[in-house]
Amino acid sequence: MTNTLPEHVRTILFNRVPEITFAFWVIKILSTTTGETFADYLNVDVGLGLQITTYIMGALLIAALIAQFVTKRYTSGVYWTVVVLISVVGTLITDNLTDVIGLPLWVSTIIFSVLLAVTFGIWFYRERTLSIHTIFTRRREAFYWVAILFTFALGTASGDLITEGLGLGYLVGVILFASLIGVIVIARFAFHANVVFCFWAAYILTRPLGASIGDLLSQAPADGGLGIGATATSVVFLVVIVGMATYLGIKVGRERRAAALETPVSEPVAA
Repeated sequence: MTNTLPEHVRTILFNRVPEITFAFWVIKILSTTTGETFADYLNVDVGLGLQITTYIMGALLIAALIAQFVTKRYTSGVYWTVVVLISVVGTLITDNLTDVIGLPLWVSTIIFSVLLAVTFGIWFYRERTLSIHTIFTRRREAFYWVAILFTFALGTASGDLITEGLGLGYLVGVILFASLIGVIVIARFAFHANVVFCFWAAYILTRPLGASIGDLLSQAPADGGLGIGATATSVVFLVVIVGMATYLGIKVGRERRAAALETPVSEPVAA
């Protein structure tokens, strides 16, 4: 049985999400930035409009999630494709609530906070853990992706509320959210705060941080940005994401081959 394997070997061989490393956080922030700028690119620059953009990206996300769920274990390219697409869709959900329905950003922030809390509650009730180091089953992975979607939507709403709704601006948003993540890092490593709480808190905050970075780079100077544009920002960040995801895929392959050497012959090496 896989339960007889050392914990680190089980995680490497069977976990369906990546190891939490510095590279993970870099790609996560870049993907949130891309989600913000690419949604703006399709909606405004290409001229598809908010609803058509939402339908297209929603369909692509569903296709990517199907590909993710049919894989037997974590595959770097598929996983990060889902993250980028779910970042775009999370942004579009909040934008639709704000621009189409007219829901205030503070209301969206509360709604997504409640939905995320309910997701975590049901997840913990059913699985007795919120750790991402034990995403070995499809059910746990389903909880994981629902939570990820709500973190992106919540991050978009809260980020827009602070940078645009309160008029603080994108640069202040970058400094504020980066500082909050710094506080979480200190709490975790200096005061040994709960690792699961720290992970999900940082994961939520990387969304408004990435969005603020994206807006700061892409928006016109008159709107508080640097004027680089959504197209250039999206392309550059996507190239970096592809490069880093490829590196992580190679790294995971090496780790799996090394872990397989620690696996008894009678043990399965795939899940």
